Amino acid sequence: MTQFEIKHRPLVAILRGVEPHEVEDVARTICAAGITILEVTMNSPRPFESIAIMTEALNRKALIGAGTVTTPDEVDAVQKAGGTLIISPNMDLEVINRTKELGLNSYPGCQTPTECFAALKGGADVLKIFPAGTIGPSGIKAIRAVLPKSTEIYAVGGVNAANMPDYAKVGVTGFGIGSALYDTGKSIEDIHTSAVSFVKAWDAL
Repeated sequence: MTQFEIKHRPLVAILRGVEPHEVEDVARTICAAGITILEVTMNSPRPFESIAIMTEALNRKALIGAGTVTTPDEVDAVQKAGGTLIISPNMDLEVINRTKELGLNSYPGCQTPTECFAALKGGADVLKIFPAGTIGPSGIKAIRAVLPKSTEIYAVGGVNAANMPDYAKVGVTGFGIGSALYDTGKSIEDIHTSAVSFVKAWDAL
């Protein structure tokens, strides 16, 4: 476990498209179900405002950050908004370096051994295998075999409650959950139901 996740399930709720007016209710609902790591993607409406709202509302009850972070300037803005996690779709050493300079947690997106080792050398805390569905458990198993045993690997993209065991069996240590958990227009009740299903799936592993 990384320093930010000792008391949290390694499940990241990806809030892509969430808006500031709804983000507090969405975040509280997901946290109440047992998922306490949340990211607002940069291509959401006013993401920094949403991050600030969640940070204030949840007050240390959740780990909050941003997803789809692709520039050092965005890293700075996330920190200013109160976020502590920087999650990217790609492996960019400038983003990783700035993240670690600010004392934040770095989750870069990787899909090849070259990217994975470069990210670890740069100081990444968790390797986000993305999109995981394109290489599947067999591809991750092959990459896992050559990485340091202590490396944390999160599968993101194509993950659902049913296939989580398949990924866990090959060494995946956490998951990022997107549209299967939150999607624009999804009701609070349905979000809660989805979150509970993922928590149950994780706890059963």
